[in-house]
Amino acid sequence: MDSLIVIQPCYDHAQVMQRALVVLALALLALVRPVWSAAEPVRLILDTDIGNDVDDALALAMIHALESRAEVQLLAVTITKDNRYAAPFVDLVDTFYGRPDIPIGVVHNGKTPADAPMLTVPAEKRDTSGHLVYSHRLTSGSQAPDAVELLTRILSQQPDHSVTIAQIGFSTNLARLLRSPGGLLLVKTKVRLLSLMAGAFSGPDAKPEFNVMTDPDAARTLFEEWPTPMIFSGFEIGLKITYPFRSIEKDFNWTNSNPVVDAYRLYVGKPEDHPNWDSTAVLEAIRPDRGYFDVSQPGRVKLGPDNTTEFTPDPSGNCRYLILKPDEIEGIRALIAALVSEPPQRAPAVMAAQRVPF
Repeated sequence: MDSLIVIQPCYDHAQVMQRALVVLALALLALVRPVWSAAEPVRLILDTDIGNDVDDALALAMIHALESRAEVQLLAVTITKDNRYAAPFVDLVDTFYGRPDIPIGVVHNGKTPADAPMLTVPAEKRDTSGHLVYSHRLTSGSQAPDAVELLTRILSQQPDHSVTIAQIGFSTNLARLLRSPGGLLLVKTKVRLLSLMAGAFSGPDAKPEFNVMTDPDAARTLFEEWPTPMIFSGFEIGLKITYPFRSIEKDFNWTNSNPVVDAYRLYVGKPEDHPNWDSTAVLEAIRPDRGYFDVSQPGRVKLGPDNTTEFTPDPSGNCRYLILKPDEIEGIRALIAALVSEPPQRAPAVMAAQRVPF
């Protein structure tokens, strides 16, 4: 395996001042929230179509920051983008953040097989000596196990009603899990919550959402058959909670190379903020009691015309959707940016200077 290049920290007084301002903003945000006490880390499985948008990479980086805070344990990552570079990219991000052994599973005969520079370039990036800049054990998705097989194995090893799944891509893997032998019972027994970025709930004029319309048959199966509570983060949420380009420019100065920064620049292609749909679903999955969002009354979600999503209130329904609080938007943006840009746990001296205490 190619050797990992040591990333040297580099930061200045301006960056420290900026982080201090973030601390102040987040401290003010915390004043209006109930006191939160630490609990057992959330047992999380991430199911992602990473490579179709950069917000999946942002969400994965945020998970690593929260795992360093002992708030979450990332049990596995399963992928619904059927591209050979998706698994190597997840692997190199996990390795960059000091967790190279997180299991990764891949879809077969799935959707969106096209290559994406945000995956291929970091996976093949080399220094002047020819060594990989971002070390990774997987060089192709063909080296990873099938996603449904991995989901079955990981869930079977967990205590009952203990696992949260964050689905931030298509419903392909989870629908196949439900239809696999014993899959429905396994989900019902082991999963406590499914938090998913899917659909749009802004009213009758809402348009079809990408994660749903790319594999509508799987989405229909998931909506109709999933047996545990579901929280939807709709298109309208991430459209407002953008990731600030200023963070890409300024907040990662502790490293010379970062795969998430590379992915952002390659995908967005210009110096602008970008919608951050997936991080909102992950934030709700890990910190559901912080009050970042309001939630709808219970109900049921089904596919409507042209693969739109329709919500019908029902006291016995297992679905709710997030509702954005306008006065929380800037605080949530700052929170997510601070977490995404936090250094890996393997560099304690740097983390002491950079970590935001919230």
